[in-house]
Amino acid sequence: MSTQMAQLQEAAIKAHCKSLRMPMIATQFGTLAEQAIREKKTHIGYLEALLLAEVEERERNTIERRIREAHLPRVKTLEEFDYTQSPNVTAAKMRDLAEGGYIDRAEPVLFIGEGDPGTFCTPLLHH
Repeated sequence: MSTQMAQLQEAAIKAHCKSLRMPMIATQFGTLAEQAIREKKTHIGYLEALLLAEVEERERNTIERRIREAHLPRVKTLEEFDYTQSPNVTAAKMRDLAEGGYIDRAEPVLFIGEGDPGTFCTPLLHH
């Protein structure tokens, strides 16, 4: 097949994928075709790999969209914790807990919020 013919086919495939809203197939069909040739896959095996790539991308996008739409509170780290707001919690104690030694010693740890349950208040530590 001539280079010009291959380029026309590639452009047509990309246009069809755009119309069908299949961006992953548009970007991956060439790479996956080469992989299918190397791995001696059948045309059905190639089609399966191509469709799987599209399905996985859609699932990833759906999860990302749902997380964004959930407006979950941002993740906070121990470095950002304001110890001045909770005098019963010390940085040393939190570092100790972060190391997980209490698990091996089978010691219980209880965090109690300062407000109503579910309000994400600053926790107090009881150990």
